[in-house]
Amino acid sequence: MHSPTDRHPATMRAAVWHGRHDIRVDTVPLPSPPPAGWVQVRVHWCGICGSDLHEYLAGPVFIPVDAPHPLTGLQGQCILGHEFCGEIAAVGPGVEGYAAGDRVAADACQHCGHCWYCRHGQYNICENLAFTGLMNNGAFAELVNVPAALLYKLPDGFPTEAGALIEPLAVGMHAVKKAGNLLGRNVVVVGAGTIGLCTIACARAAGAAQVIALEMSGARKARAQAVGASHVIDPSTCDAQAEIRRLTGGLGADASFECIGHKDTAQVAIDAIRKGGTCVMVGIFETPSSFNFFDLVSTEKHVVGSLAYNGEFADVIAFIADGRIDVTPFITGRIGLEQIVEQGFERLVHDKENNVKIIVSPREPALG
Repeated sequence: MHSPTDRHPATMRAAVWHGRHDIRVDTVPLPSPPPAGWVQVRVHWCGICGSDLHEYLAGPVFIPVDAPHPLTGLQGQCILGHEFCGEIAAVGPGVEGYAAGDRVAADACQHCGHCWYCRHGQYNICENLAFTGLMNNGAFAELVNVPAALLYKLPDGFPTEAGALIEPLAVGMHAVKKAGNLLGRNVVVVGAGTIGLCTIACARAAGAAQVIALEMSGARKARAQAVGASHVIDPSTCDAQAEIRRLTGGLGADASFECIGHKDTAQVAIDAIRKGGTCVMVGIFETPSSFNFFDLVSTEKHVVGSLAYNGEFADVIAFIADGRIDVTPFITGRIGLEQIVEQGFERLVHDKENNVKIIVSPREPALG
């Protein structure tokens, strides 16, 4: 196995996407000193995301290969990883409020700041959006450069490992905010994969009276309860819609969240809400669906999309810090960078049901 001491001091080890089923832990040059407005972060932990797994199994999905990305210039090979935390190693010119040694997490939505959406506070749908670790080099490496505007300081006493869970939890928090005020409301979450679990935890932290999860996997049912689900319904064993109505006084849920990305479960999520309720689509859909929009007209249901996050890192950090969100049930593996393919990606491929979040330490070649 490679030893970190074998390399030239101006290089580092990093997990680089070369193509489908081709992620390699390579020796690469250290990133350049951070430019104006940017910082360099020494990575402590970085989680393997579903989007990383998509690039491994079916890429390129988001990684630009035919032309350089308009914002970052990246094309082809890319250091993966965007769910990370660490400490600032260097600060670029003009950066204020941050110093070397500060513990931070970083929003992954690198954006132009100039398009209509950026100027109107919707940077997560920027016309030139570049996701760290997909359209620019990411954090499955010892060091990564990111815009200082995307940083969030971690408070004293904040558990280091929890820093790698802020990004996926922010996805759930953004979806929860899209649904409006959930205090005392009834909520359905369709799917208890990583993002479904994050949405359950965030809905509970936001004050939902009931969080009803729909899930068929035995392992995920248990995890849904561990992160805050009031009830877990297995649609393969009962009439899920009838059970939802029974639990909500015959009305249906006030809000639902589709966290799978399948045309059939989209209909399930819409059917789960009462008249005038809100369904938030969080899953990434790969195929189109047929839908009778009169179902919305006749019931005045609201269906909205939710992409990534828009400032929700601050909410998640506060909720973890004050105990409203416990990240312990999410972490199912801790590995070193050199293990990322065999013990990370391949483990998720072959045992996805029993794994939620595998976190990677670039500072260690291997962990037990």
